[in-house]
Amino acid sequence: MIRIDPSRAIGGYAAVMTLATAWLVLAAVAPATTRFDTIDVQRINVREPDGTLRLAISDHAHIPGLIYGGREYPHPNRPEAGMIFYNDQGDENGGLVFDGGLENGKPTNGGSFTFDRYHQDQTLQLISTEDGQDRRVGLVVNDRPDQPMDIAAGLRARTMKPGPERDALVAKAGLSNARRVWLGRSEDGGVSLVLSDPQGRPRLTLGVGSDGAPSVALRDSTGRVTRTLR
Repeated sequence: MIRIDPSRAIGGYAAVMTLATAWLVLAAVAPATTRFDTIDVQRINVREPDGTLRLAISDHAHIPGLIYGGREYPHPNRPEAGMIFYNDQGDENGGLVFDGGLENGKPTNGGSFTFDRYHQDQTLQLISTEDGQDRRVGLVVNDRPDQPMDIAAGLRARTMKPGPERDALVAKAGLSNARRVWLGRSEDGGVSLVLSDPQGRPRLTLGVGSDGAPSVALRDSTGRVTRTLR
């Protein structure tokens, strides 16, 4: 029969409990960092300690839709992979997306880096697109309405035929846009700086055509050229 010394048993138990407690304390204060050489994933969500989504890095198949007010809506036109940015509330406020390849033997490529207004669409965009011989590269500054977007109404508008009724719904949903600045290369091979009024109508254009000829054009609110300099 084996006899157990009570004092030794208690001492051993205390030693085990001390080691376990020390391990738990060290695990709690140690930085939660894991190093990898390579990670193959389809999507990574970066979240705050409270679970708020701040960044999604994703392939095309798993890229998020539009997230506003805690709800995710299907995106009407997001065929790319990339990164989507979210504000302190978890609402989308910009992103970096890209795609491209060969389409019917023709090279295509696209990249867009954007920043959004609060509960609105992009107000600043760096863009580069290629569709065969057509290439466009530039900087865009947009004005967006002073109201939050109505995403559900906007999705309904996309199913409607172009016309006044659709335009009215788009405006009511806060989805209208006025492009105020374009600086870049257009599909025709020319480069230009186009400054527009609050309604998005071009009023001043400084450009250099594909033939190398510079020009300056001033326009009225109807688009008519009122003055040129060549």
